[in-house]
Amino acid sequence: MVRIDLTKNMEGLAHNIENAKEHGVIIPTFAQMENPETVPEPVKAKLAKTGLWDVDPMNLFRITWKNEPKESGGLFREIPNYVEIPSAVSGVPCRIIAMAGKWFPTGCHKVGASFGCLVPRLVTGQFDSTRHHAVWPSTGNYCRGGAFNSKLLACESVAILPEDMSKERFDWLKTIASQIIATPGCESNVKEIFDKTWELKKDPSMMIFNQFAEMGNPLWHYNVTGRALADLFEAVKKPGQRLSGACFTSGSAGTMSAGDLLKDRYPHLKLAVGEALQCPTILNNGFGGHRIEGIGDKHIPWIHNVRNTDMVIDIDDEDSQRLLRLFNTPEGQTYLKSLGVDDEQLESFTWMGISGIANVLCCIKMAKYYELTEKDVVCTVLTDSAVMYKSRVAELEEMYGAYTAQAAELDHNLHMLGLRTDSMAELNYQERKRVHNLKYYTWIEQQQMDVDDLNALWYDTEGTWDAVHAQVDELDELINAFNEETGLLKAL
Repeated sequence: MVRIDLTKNMEGLAHNIENAKEHGVIIPTFAQMENPETVPEPVKAKLAKTGLWDVDPMNLFRITWKNEPKESGGLFREIPNYVEIPSAVSGVPCRIIAMAGKWFPTGCHKVGASFGCLVPRLVTGQFDSTRHHAVWPSTGNYCRGGAFNSKLLACESVAILPEDMSKERFDWLKTIASQIIATPGCESNVKEIFDKTWELKKDPSMMIFNQFAEMGNPLWHYNVTGRALADLFEAVKKPGQRLSGACFTSGSAGTMSAGDLLKDRYPHLKLAVGEALQCPTILNNGFGGHRIEGIGDKHIPWIHNVRNTDMVIDIDDEDSQRLLRLFNTPEGQTYLKSLGVDDEQLESFTWMGISGIANVLCCIKMAKYYELTEKDVVCTVLTDSAVMYKSRVAELEEMYGAYTAQAAELDHNLHMLGLRTDSMAELNYQERKRVHNLKYYTWIEQQQMDVDDLNALWYDTEGTWDAVHAQVDELDELINAFNEETGLLKAL
């Protein structure tokens, strides 16, 4: 079954309602995440006294791209927080705008993707918060978002992530998750994560929320991230400008569905998927390890609508590492000031984590490939910020020695201005089908999915992708009914 199963389990649902009452859990609708101005005033009053990362159920209402950029007490703004890369920095004439995930709770938009996976099962009672553990297999940020949402929704959680992920991730998870499991390898070792979930499935109390296969992930990104990007473009576009491209590196590929929404709105738009050059799975059926934290490889996610993807762009992970250092050291920032970057822009550059930098580099390569001009705008998202990678900056200092103005200039010229249009390809029909067919080896042979569903993902767009995206209205009805039963919203 491709669509999200919304069959009710009345016993589990009754348990969840009572548990929500006990812990003060009110669940926001997808419509409120898209348009947070519709959040009830009593909720806003509570948020005005709540920290962005506080373990407080009210922070479920901050699962939106439109939070005010405040660590505490912030409410909402009309357009999302974003970073614009000036042409003096990007080296291309078109505008590049990147929507920032830093101002979500946990500092990452994965709280949205994990919400989209857990809440459908919670409001139907399929997940029973009194007996199930929510298992979050991840290459880093998804399990952070899942563990945080589980805590806010009064559920037990199990976070799974590769042992080589950054120290910051593990330190924070120790304060939130009920259990942490570190699997062998780095970002590209996804199969090892899947193997661990098969072990856990033997325990009936463990319910797996696999971001690479859960349709709640693309449903959230299509309806929330996609619409937020469209709102951002309409707010900042100049006369005569067009939204010409969108680029997203493929972790779970959930964000690619935001591109599906953008292609519905702007049919001429080119949609690109990015990956690490050191693990060129899409580009060259390849494999390997890499350092772009937050994206996983060696497989094609079940939830990637490959038929709607125009291009694959590979990014050398050394480029993203060197630019992380450029954007987050005094020497690098001094150099950027010499290019005309002001203090406000410099601060916004720290909103780019490693995968966010890779997304921006994809935008630059797309702009060069299609020879985009001042009339064009290319958009992307920044999954998290440099806050999650301070230890990586320190490691680069140990590897390469003290940073200097000359090194900063070299890094900018070599790793951004010097980007070429190599290691990328437009995908025609047959090439997209080739990529789609790679799903077979992971999802049919290893994960025991249905081959008829695999074929439906390619041949039946209306009955699969469009149908999933449209389930948002039914989910909002279930969420409203859940809140009505708890009575907590009325009592505020």
